[in-house]
Amino acid sequence: MRITVSGLPGSGTTSLSRYLAERHGFSLISAGEVFRQLAKEHNMELARFGELARQDPTYDKMIDARQKDIAQEHDDIIVEGRLSGWMVDNADLKIWLYAPIGCRIKRIVFRDQVADEETAKNLTLEREQCEADRYRSYYNIDINDLSRYHIILNSEHWDVEGLGAIIDTSIARLKQNRHNP
Repeated sequence: MRITVSGLPGSGTTSLSRYLAERHGFSLISAGEVFRQLAKEHNMELARFGELARQDPTYDKMIDARQKDIAQEHDDIIVEGRLSGWMVDNADLKIWLYAPIGCRIKRIVFRDQVADEETAKNLTLEREQCEADRYRSYYNIDINDLSRYHIILNSEHWDVEGLGAIIDTSIARLKQNRHNP
């Protein structure tokens, strides 16, 4: 089984992906963690590193191609990242997590230890615009087109266990359908 988990920064994709990987014994690939690690290695804030990636598509394309290759080569895998639903064509389940900007900013302030919510909001909106521009430029992808996702959930309404329970049920039904077509 191949599952993609996508959403904007702070929507909870990494938390849900870790939950699903642990609960179901799946491997996990996370584009966001790779991107954050690259930014850290270059001693740059995410928005500034995103600007560097905008100028040199090598960074994005390297992460995207690697995720796609690994997903194609492995079964029982969670592929987490903004574009994973677009990159993993043969995914059995494509999930998009949504959360309002205020909710996401609070999470980002805590997760990334940003000084305050206003700074986090400005950096996040700048990052989102930068990413949307790059995805359109590199792949002709409109990140706001959610039509390819099987499930769209508002992560403000459920904690990770609640989101996980919804997806656990979906996984069980998919497995059942495989055995009883």
